[in-house]
Amino acid sequence: MAKSEPRERNYDNMVKMVEDLNRDLEKLLEEMEKLSVQATWMAYDMVVTRTNPDLANSMRQLENAFLNCKEEMEKKWQEVLRESNSEEQKNE
Repeated sequence: MAKSEPRERNYDNMVKMVEDLNRDLEKLLEEMEKLSVQATWMAYDMVVTRTNPDLANSMRQLENAFLNCKEEMEKKWQEVLRESNSEEQKNE
């Protein structure tokens, strides 16, 4: 009986190791799937952009408009914060 216990522990360790390996492989496969999807979309975007140069110009204009809007929103937000702080100081 004493000899069977180490074998059982060895078997249990082996089962745990295989389960851990399966879990790790599943995680790696999921990551590979995500990367494959991202690479596919990148390739698609490149093809679309190259076949339609107007799209690239439109995207550039849209990005510039977004950045300008974001900058203005940040300025307005800072103004609101300053006004709020000055009103709090007046109330104190």
